[in-house]
Amino acid sequence: MLEVPEKLRAQMRMQRLLQMQDTSLIRPILQKAGLRPTRQRLILGQFLLSGQHQHISADELHLLTMQSGFSMSLATVYNTLNQFAEAGLIRKISVSGQRTFFDTNAHNHQHFYLEDEDRMIDIGGVPLMLSPAPQAPAGYTITKIDILVSLKKI
Repeated sequence: MLEVPEKLRAQMRMQRLLQMQDTSLIRPILQKAGLRPTRQRLILGQFLLSGQHQHISADELHLLTMQSGFSMSLATVYNTLNQFAEAGLIRKISVSGQRTFFDTNAHNHQHFYLEDEDRMIDIGGVPLMLSPAPQAPAGYTITKIDILVSLKKI
């Protein structure tokens, strides 16, 4: 059984506020990104784009939406998260090709992955540098460099 982290439980306590929240803040964000503000995108946008920085998986977001009283399939959550990532609203971060997190901070920054806790946190302080940057093959340009440092508790 999937256990809900404390951070998400706190969000669920705010479910009534989210249900009553006016979508007028989310709608223009979606439209500016070229996305039609559908019911599902507005609901997920309220959880993801309302200012609180978080790293969340599709499973966690699906559980949160269901426990908040919104009916939505896991496939819809995955599709919407991928659409948000393609539009540049969030970042998609894969961990060892097995686990995918979505980061609501779409700016370039690095992450620690806490293996024992299966969660991701930002690396604070000075940004890590890859110097010199690798040369892109002919016909390609580097759009971003993701650095993920996996940690295991000792």
